[in-house]
Amino acid sequence: MGKLKVLPAQIANMIAAGEVVGRPASVVKELTENAVDAGSTKVNVVVTDAGRTLIQVIDNGCGMSAEDAQLCFERHATSKIASAEDLEEILTFGFRGEALASIAAVSEVTLRTRRPEDETGTQVTVGNFGHMEVAECSAPTGTNIAVRNLFYNTPARRKFLKSDNVELKHIVEEFTHVALTRPDVAFTLTHNGRDVFVLKAAKSLKYRIQDLLGAGVTGDLVDISAQTSLVEVSGFVGRPESARKTLGNQFFFVNGRYFRSPYFHKAVMNAYSEMVPDGVTPSYFIYLTVDPHSIDVNISPTKTEIKFEEDSVIFQTLFATVRETLGRNSFGASIDFDTEGSVEMPQISRSFGEYKNSEIAPSHEFDPSYNPFETAGSDYVPDFGSGTAPAGYNPSAAVHKSENYGALFENETAAVRKAMIIGGRYIATPVASGVMLVHVRRALVRVLYEKTLRALEAEAPVSQTALFPVEVPVGAANVPLFAEYGEMLLRLGFDVAPFSADSVVVNAVPEGYSSDEMSVRDMVADLLQVLSDGGHNVLPEMMQSATARKFAELGALRYAELKTPAEATALLDDLFACSNADLTPSGKRITCIVPIDEIDKRF
Repeated sequence: MGKLKVLPAQIANMIAAGEVVGRPASVVKELTENAVDAGSTKVNVVVTDAGRTLIQVIDNGCGMSAEDAQLCFERHATSKIASAEDLEEILTFGFRGEALASIAAVSEVTLRTRRPEDETGTQVTVGNFGHMEVAECSAPTGTNIAVRNLFYNTPARRKFLKSDNVELKHIVEEFTHVALTRPDVAFTLTHNGRDVFVLKAAKSLKYRIQDLLGAGVTGDLVDISAQTSLVEVSGFVGRPESARKTLGNQFFFVNGRYFRSPYFHKAVMNAYSEMVPDGVTPSYFIYLTVDPHSIDVNISPTKTEIKFEEDSVIFQTLFATVRETLGRNSFGASIDFDTEGSVEMPQISRSFGEYKNSEIAPSHEFDPSYNPFETAGSDYVPDFGSGTAPAGYNPSAAVHKSENYGALFENETAAVRKAMIIGGRYIATPVASGVMLVHVRRALVRVLYEKTLRALEAEAPVSQTALFPVEVPVGAANVPLFAEYGEMLLRLGFDVAPFSADSVVVNAVPEGYSSDEMSVRDMVADLLQVLSDGGHNVLPEMMQSATARKFAELGALRYAELKTPAEATALLDDLFACSNADLTPSGKRITCIVPIDEIDKRF
């Protein structure tokens, strides 16, 4: 007897579910896309405990017959494909018939559905490792599907889910992708009884973007539009000055389907060349329309990767379209050849005529009897050299130079002798063997690293500087992160709290951080970059050092620039109080000594 055997359908579905259902957000994506494919004008998504306990999607679409309601849980049951040729004309979200079978294999599912022409609806319950129960029920037109206890029968997969706030962030992202494809459909998203989004059918795509991401995002967008024989490009791109460090609000869609493409992302970034600094990314919402025969959407189970037949041509079209739009809106550099080399004349104000014929010279007053040397009770006699004292000089009223003269300058003089700032990037200080050079940013990284590490190990917040509250838009998907890590941030001196559905408020920043509004916004972007890594849930153990290093590196960038020798001296004192003053946590050198004989060679 051979060793090979065919797996039971339920086990095969559980294995397949690993490709389609990675986390609760995957279920939200599949069910919401199915609801839109059903011709719905209203879709409600209800989530409890970030999808662990319940994911429910309710639509007013076409509904299903009793036969289809049962068949939809069979793997590869689909109404979208009847032949191989149909794969080349896919214009819907779902088409492989894997989603419901995979979801039902790792959860308990209840489906209630009714078509407009049916008097009663159908209820299908799937659970207990594939056991199905079917009954008639009363139901409105459309489909109501509830997924409970996700991964109840695969505890290892459930164990590896992240915190509720992280999982909710992914759910919001998937919900956003679908909502951006259909502004004509009303959507709601509710989590633990609280509305996250209530989106009415929008008059245009820009209104949908505003409802989802806020007016601050849409205010920085400009339209793009182009049409060729291969591709039609439409949508919006962000102004260069609104580009941010964190990746967010970058969306590609093709034929109404969201997809990811590092290749096309490069085309957009090339269009912004020399308009944005390195390390920042502009927002964009780019919609491509192509012949369905020229793309393959069937190359990944999640259908977020798409193969284009003429990708290089689309790359060039995308680059040219974005570049032309930026230039047309005067974001790019331009030269006026008609005025090149001419003298630039100042602008004359309307009130110039009031003064152009005036011959009245400005008046000034002076006191001829004023003597700057007169100070009662002084006995200091200045040395005028071989010259004579100025008229009116009174020796008995001269400035007195006591034994404490210059005490005001002693601290500054000592600081100058100890530390000198070079180009804002280095500190030079004398040592016995020559001159020590200290890299300012790397020194800050080491100091902040050890300070952050102590703050994470302790339970008390570090000192903070007062700040007028600053509201910073971060997107609805990212607000939960600041809620989850708020206590940790507070220990580090960042008082950042959720403010609205898509923004946070910054009440305080650590001592030494720049507190102007623009710096605070940049700081929040840096924090978001650190928090999005998702490794902080094991901070008490090995991730503590790595997290402290990330915070130290972003802190060094956001610290106010050293301006005085006294500030440089204070940094040196902090550096040499560290456990390792020579290297940053990542191993980069902080200090070096230029010996005296090396200096001698320069003369």
